[in-house]
Amino acid sequence: MEDREKLNRLRWRCTRRAMLEMDLLLGEFLETIYPTLDPAQANAFVALADREDLELWPLINGSQQCTDPIEAEVVALLRNVRVK
Repeated sequence: MEDREKLNRLRWRCTRRAMLEMDLLLGEFLETIYPTLDPAQANAFVALADREDLELWPLINGSQQCTDPIEAEVVALLRNVRVK
């Protein structure tokens, strides 16, 4: 699969969520921070984006902790995203 197609699929997963807050947060992250991630962090973000909102939201709001250290780095970055 081409990189452009992969990015388009990821964009779709990030912006077609059940929670509007997650649409905005993940969409902004994808556009601003995702291009700066190293490959391990990018893979962790893809894995996080594949999770259901009800599983991902507690990680982002801090009520639950990540067990994977790379995912924890990405979640820390997500927590600092400011939605326009």
